[in-house]
Amino acid sequence: MSAQYTLLDWLVFASYGAILLLSGWWFNRKRANSSQDFFLGGNSMPTWMVAISVLATSQSAATFIGGPDQGYQGDLSYLATNIGAFIAAFIVSVFLIPKFYQQKVYTVYELLEKRIGPKAKRRSGLMYLFGRVFASGARLYMAAIAVAMILYGNIEAQSVIIATLLLALAGLLYTVFGGIRSVIYSDVLQSIVYVSAAIAVIWCLLLLIPADFSTIMATLNEPAPGADSKLAIFKFDLDFGPSGVFNIASVLTGFVLLNIAAFGLDQDMTQRLLTCKSEKEGSKALVLSIVMVIPVMLVFIFIGLLLYVVYQQPLLMNSDGAQVVQEFNGEKITIFMYYVLNEAPAGVKGLVSVGIIAAAISTLNSGLSSMSSVIVQDLYRPYLEAKNKQVADSHFVKAGRVGMAFVSLSLAVMAILCYFWQQYSDMPLLKFALSVMVFSYSGLLGVYFTTLFTKRGSESSVLAALIIGFLVTLLMQPYMIDWLLPQEQRFYLGFTWQLCIGTALATIVCCLGKPVLRKSADE
Repeated sequence: MSAQYTLLDWLVFASYGAILLLSGWWFNRKRANSSQDFFLGGNSMPTWMVAISVLATSQSAATFIGGPDQGYQGDLSYLATNIGAFIAAFIVSVFLIPKFYQQKVYTVYELLEKRIGPKAKRRSGLMYLFGRVFASGARLYMAAIAVAMILYGNIEAQSVIIATLLLALAGLLYTVFGGIRSVIYSDVLQSIVYVSAAIAVIWCLLLLIPADFSTIMATLNEPAPGADSKLAIFKFDLDFGPSGVFNIASVLTGFVLLNIAAFGLDQDMTQRLLTCKSEKEGSKALVLSIVMVIPVMLVFIFIGLLLYVVYQQPLLMNSDGAQVVQEFNGEKITIFMYYVLNEAPAGVKGLVSVGIIAAAISTLNSGLSSMSSVIVQDLYRPYLEAKNKQVADSHFVKAGRVGMAFVSLSLAVMAILCYFWQQYSDMPLLKFALSVMVFSYSGLLGVYFTTLFTKRGSESSVLAALIIGFLVTLLMQPYMIDWLLPQEQRFYLGFTWQLCIGTALATIVCCLGKPVLRKSADE
């Protein structure tokens, strides 16, 4: 089985290729010549652009591939997680963003140097890099799977590896000269492309279903006698397992922590907020991005709901009731990719294909800039200062570009590893992409809660908290539970509950450290 493209599809490919070339040249025509411009965009980026960039960073390939899968297998409950996002945005806007602007930091971890010491900054930066390689590598992997299906007609290891390397190279070339400014411009463009592709798919599916919209919604509300509605948004059950991560209890606990970490402690998103003109504009961009996430996420989940009608409601579709076989060359694939490869009409297939590539580039660009800034500002620059080496500011711009190349290679390697990891874990793609972020977030949240709300903490306790957060999360993974415990004692927690436990233990450990007398960040 392979994707069969028509002339119209190839015209779509050619148009997107031309847009990539022209936009890449346009975004990079003005090279960043200072570290402040390369890493922070000169603090001159428009609020609405920053908001779209944050949106693209938080969604991207994970949403494009995993969103329809969530709608097909589940319901609309993922939308409820935005309640946690709004709560987190308020906390970040009050406690973190003002401090970032007051201290004129390049990365979020520089605050720890002011409050605890330079080792705290370096260790937290390293933990972020470690966790971000996991998270961004997982998203790159999802995009590479789709690109391998499209370009090579299979998802064998060799094809996935080649697709991964092609995407990594494309993302690097697209942003290496312009820095964060190019990344934000690129995010806006790529977001328009992949959201347009999703809307086109919805239009085609609505035309395919031989029923009016009200009948479709009634079917989704009651897919079978006594069955749960697929339009349900709020879940009030107390399921602590992997299947219950989108219930209200999880939304008001784990997802609040997850979003505090994402918006305020994860350089991948926070770097964009630091490119605004002021802390007020940065906070506006954050809230606006969450507002925009809701309709965008709804679009992708709604694709999955419509695919459920097409493939699981034979009476409505006037079909013989045959079950769809979600396989591609013998490997299980998402229902969305099955539709794209087998039934998407001419032109739409090409548009969805470039949408997947656009989402992949947006995902990759985000990681390249943020991780490079941490490598240069939190690790390399302090190293030179400790050696009393005086270098021009332009040197750090060159170092940032080298850092991007290193990060690109690291993410490609992680994406290839995820190919085997996700197949073993058999976890839905959206949950997989979200869950891998917990490894670094648990320790970072513990360190920052200690820093912001207590007078405790030391460089040694920061290191211990980061290690504890990671190890606790690791020990709660299903494969570790299966390995360590006998069958009758095994338990499986959803990633949001893993984050709560890991954060609590990391906070306790970090608070055990006796603070060294030093000036506060405000002073």
